[in-house]
Amino acid sequence: MPVSQAPSATNQIAFAFMSESDVFPLNEAGGAHSGESASEAGGASGLWPVVSVAAAGGTVLLALVASAGGQPLLLTILASLAMLGIFFLFGVVAGHIRLGERVRSADIAEAITGDFEDGLVVTRADGSLVYANTGASDLLGRTPAGDLVALEQAFAGEPHATEALFRLTRAAANGEPWREEFPVRQSAAGPGQRLLRVAVRPLRVRGHERDTGPLTRWSIADVTDERAREAHELEAVQATLAHYDAAPAGFLHVAPNGVVDEANATFLRWAGLEPGALESRTLKLADLLHADAIALLHAAARRGGYEPEAVELDVTSESGKRVPMRLAARRDGAGALVIAAFNRETDADDPKDRDAAGARVARFFQSAPFGIASVGADGRILSANAAFARMVLDETSGIGDPAIDVLCRTAEPQARAELEAALKQALSGRPNPTPLEIATGPQKEFVRRVYLSSLAETKGGREAAVLYVIDATEQKSLEAKFAQSSKMEAVGKLAGGIAHDFNNVLTAIIGFSDLLLQTHRPADPAYKDIMNIKSSASRAAGLVAKLLAFSRRQTLQTERLQLGEVLTDLAPLLKRSIGERIELKVSTARDLWYVKTDKIQFDQVVINLAVNARDAMPDGGTLFMRTRNITERDSQKLNHPGMPVGEFVLIEVEDTGTGMSPEVLSKIFEPFFTTKGVGKGTGLGLATVYGIVKQSGGFIYADSKVGKGTVFRVYLPRYLPESEEEVAGPKEKKKERQADLTGTGRVLLVEDEDIVRSFAVRALKRQGYEVLEATTGVEALEVMAANEGRIDIVVSDVVMPEMDGPTMLKELRKKNKDLKIIFVSGYPHEAFETSLDKDETFAFLPKPFSLPQLAAKVKEQLGR
Repeated sequence: MPVSQAPSATNQIAFAFMSESDVFPLNEAGGAHSGESASEAGGASGLWPVVSVAAAGGTVLLALVASAGGQPLLLTILASLAMLGIFFLFGVVAGHIRLGERVRSADIAEAITGDFEDGLVVTRADGSLVYANTGASDLLGRTPAGDLVALEQAFAGEPHATEALFRLTRAAANGEPWREEFPVRQSAAGPGQRLLRVAVRPLRVRGHERDTGPLTRWSIADVTDERAREAHELEAVQATLAHYDAAPAGFLHVAPNGVVDEANATFLRWAGLEPGALESRTLKLADLLHADAIALLHAAARRGGYEPEAVELDVTSESGKRVPMRLAARRDGAGALVIAAFNRETDADDPKDRDAAGARVARFFQSAPFGIASVGADGRILSANAAFARMVLDETSGIGDPAIDVLCRTAEPQARAELEAALKQALSGRPNPTPLEIATGPQKEFVRRVYLSSLAETKGGREAAVLYVIDATEQKSLEAKFAQSSKMEAVGKLAGGIAHDFNNVLTAIIGFSDLLLQTHRPADPAYKDIMNIKSSASRAAGLVAKLLAFSRRQTLQTERLQLGEVLTDLAPLLKRSIGERIELKVSTARDLWYVKTDKIQFDQVVINLAVNARDAMPDGGTLFMRTRNITERDSQKLNHPGMPVGEFVLIEVEDTGTGMSPEVLSKIFEPFFTTKGVGKGTGLGLATVYGIVKQSGGFIYADSKVGKGTVFRVYLPRYLPESEEEVAGPKEKKKERQADLTGTGRVLLVEDEDIVRSFAVRALKRQGYEVLEATTGVEALEVMAANEGRIDIVVSDVVMPEMDGPTMLKELRKKNKDLKIIFVSGYPHEAFETSLDKDETFAFLPKPFSLPQLAAKVKEQLGR
């Protein structure tokens, strides 16, 4: 902003140092008066009213004294004045009253700012001058008349200054702070240029805004010498860096975020990079060293000390070549790594060089896939390889710390005591071949297997023992999963075997109940009892079916399904099942792939999961059901044990309930395991879900957090239709009620369970069939031989002594290739159809079955 001319401007008061009581008189030209300060003028003008009042009081006093009755009053006044005088003297002695010359504000302001080397100028909004110190006069100069030279005049003809002043003036007019730095020609006293820094900022004097208006403070500083010193220092730094670039060792500086922000030319050459590579690209320490090596380097840096720990590591160059180097690192105050590197590539070429041989051994030591650390006689870690640093060391521990503290930071007290005893034994020179396992990590999620070996005492050697650490986390996880899988498989076989035997019993109970019902009318007293027997048997059959589902031995009627449509159809039923306090949200992805499974069984899977979620939300909540496709690439990213890479359809069932602890979560798929009260659950719901999913070729996994909820993820393999007819969908069959179950023909019934065979024979005979019996497959062949060509159909059990059903069928086919056969079994037909010929045709009736079901199946196969 321009500066107007004003006489004696350097003797005026700066507004920045005025008090609120000061009044600042201005001359006609808009400048500041010289001479008295504003405070002095105010003090002189305020004194004459006091003098006038004192004179008037004296006149009144003299008039009273002159009167006749004025003597007593005079004595009273004199006594009062005497008391005031005494108080005044005490005030002076105590320091409460001081007598002296008043210090002017202008003098204080001039004393503070007058000696500034930088120029200080205060102007009004119109550019008129309010104040300028001596420094401003020295930098800007004065006119022959003694006025301060205006900024525009002082820097006239300076292109950089003109542009800068324009920006500064604009900022001052807007009341904004601004700063510019620009060169100007040197004065006549010296050649060259000088560099000035000019800054503006608004100035406000509290209480005087109305009197003064907006003010601007200008500061002008000559920074020529300062910039020269900086340039000299930069040249010195560059010269030092040039020495570093020519050094035979590599140096690099790594920021806390892992970015290499500085490196000398030697290291860059070893790394296969150009000298100025860091200016055009971002280089990270992870580009040079693998993660284990970085962890070891950080651990060595944490040790500190006058001589940093050096480690032998392989550095990956730009071309992918691994360059052996010895690296020593330490941290600076900002947490960055300062690394010195020494190339060991040429040293390793000399097989006779002991140091080179040591370097080769160190490289083998560092590249080992398991952790190795040497321990001194005092139990402290002396050295460690990269794998040990990754598995054991962290930000709070490093080389030089006690081995027990490093290995057992989060271990159980018993594990710590065992390792301490084993280490003490190894340090004493006694062998200890037994490995120890330590669970580490915040959640004890990592398992480390530790081997300890004692070392013979050598001259000058500090190492007393060696630690070998193997990461056994994955092995332990696989062992636990294998044990769980084996347990589930064993329980499944047991459940399947029990279910098969129960099916035979239930078949007889249900069958004979049907026979009794045919001989009793609904009005008979026994009719209701028989119905109760059959109903109870049917309920038992449902439980057996769940056991078979868990053991993956139930019969599945598979068909092509689009799971989005299945969930949409099930939604109304699910809403009724979970109640009004729980909100159901179903989300299905578009273009969902097909799967092949039993629709009825899959409905049971969804319903069981929904009911399980309902029970986990007694106070209400939200139940989410989502479906989407899982591509092969997506499946590669999943970390589900036992699940192969492939294409799947995912069904997620998530609740916002109470969640489950890890202990409960590990047992949820076991049969008869339940967290519900007695009589409130069978413990077969999730076991059934597990079995159906597994039998459909799928996988199921659960994640749960206590207090947050549970999510079940079911993965079913994608099904690709093999024909256009299958893509179009199966044609709907007309449902015809089979009222007449009677028929004619000769039936060979093969069943080793007497009670089941007895019921089946009676049932078929009542429907009009001629029935021949056999207890084993061998006996059935004999009956067939005796009635060659006169048997129309064979109804046979699958599992029988001496000869099972499939083997019997193979023998029968040798003489009669068109013979019809119905297999009955408590196991699914997939369990035995692999033992038959690929093109073999047969019918199947699962146990337990009722009288109408048996008669209907025989009539269906005979077609009469």
